[in-house]
Amino acid sequence: MHKAFVRLGIVAAAALAAGAAHAQGTVKIGLVQSFSGQFADTGAQIENGIKLYMKQHGDTVAGKKIEIIRKDNGGIAPDVAKRLSQEVIVRDGADILAGFDLTPNALAAADVSAQAKKFMVNMNAATSVITTKSPYMVRTSFTVWQVNEALGGWAYKSGLRKVYTLVSDFGPGHDGEAAFQKGFKDAGGEIVGSARYPVANLDFSAFLQRAKDMNPDGIYIWTPGGTQPAAIGKAIAERGIDVNKVKVMGQGELTFEEALKGMGDAGLGLITAFHYDYNHQSETNKKFVAAYNAEFKRNPDMFSAGGYDGMHVIYEALKKTGANTDGEKLVEAAKGMKWESPRGPMSIDPETRDVVQTVYIRRVEKVGGNLVNVEFDKIENVKDPWKTRMPK
Repeated sequence: MHKAFVRLGIVAAAALAAGAAHAQGTVKIGLVQSFSGQFADTGAQIENGIKLYMKQHGDTVAGKKIEIIRKDNGGIAPDVAKRLSQEVIVRDGADILAGFDLTPNALAAADVSAQAKKFMVNMNAATSVITTKSPYMVRTSFTVWQVNEALGGWAYKSGLRKVYTLVSDFGPGHDGEAAFQKGFKDAGGEIVGSARYPVANLDFSAFLQRAKDMNPDGIYIWTPGGTQPAAIGKAIAERGIDVNKVKVMGQGELTFEEALKGMGDAGLGLITAFHYDYNHQSETNKKFVAAYNAEFKRNPDMFSAGGYDGMHVIYEALKKTGANTDGEKLVEAAKGMKWESPRGPMSIDPETRDVVQTVYIRRVEKVGGNLVNVEFDKIENVKDPWKTRMPK
């Protein structure tokens, strides 16, 4: 028998023993994500969302105390994430797996969830296929396909007919490109050209000049964030691309709060599609942002929302099961769950266990002297479209 299967079999058996052995009055959640390295702030924001939810709703559910066990995978490290997921179940007696800021790590941990039959809440990783890898997993973030196919369809409906696409040359960028192009072409639009730039690229002048030369109605850009949005904004200005005439669009990372600070007024007029922004104008979100600022002295972001909503799913599922932590019972309790999130109406698709939510179309404007994403359109009840095309 293959060693990997032997190890996972041991995990499943040990998980049952550990579950019986640990304190009956406690539900243990193994939080596996980045607390150090390049993605440390992502992990911090997810954890902040968790902490705020627990502060507001208490640390006891259905008579059992909630205990968080932190495990740091240090960045993109699927082998480490898998080992830590096994350890937190076998050694620490975790009942639930949660966190998972990065796709490779979530995919690796999904194997552990499936074999150990443990409920798993993916609070960030956004590749569509992840939730298919464990029948005990739900997602409370978003998927790249969900946001970008919706944006493609919206672009055509808003009057664009010819678009050029420019994306980062790695998996999520390829997904963003494919999703936007499908949404746009299915609606009747034409992709007049496309390019992929190196992952670490910081000079976008030549890329955007080629896009401008194609005379499109719009330019779609996918960036993972970081320092690239500021460089993109600078290149848009340098190349003389008038965003009032040529719509420049992308996924939310293009206009994150920190990205806009680096971009300055070059960011004005950029259009993005996303599921959450601290500037979302709902009463639920205003209260969430105020509480978050009071607690952490900063604004929440999509990672914070993923952690906050992830804890909501865990708490409500435990209430339904009477704190029974059986993986099958918890995932059944989560299926079809609906609630009002800081991001707006939200639910868990009972068939795919994936998030269903509103995709907001935002434009960067100056409000009170600050650059912010102002929502001006939306697509409601968006499911992950990738899964609708999977063979049954």
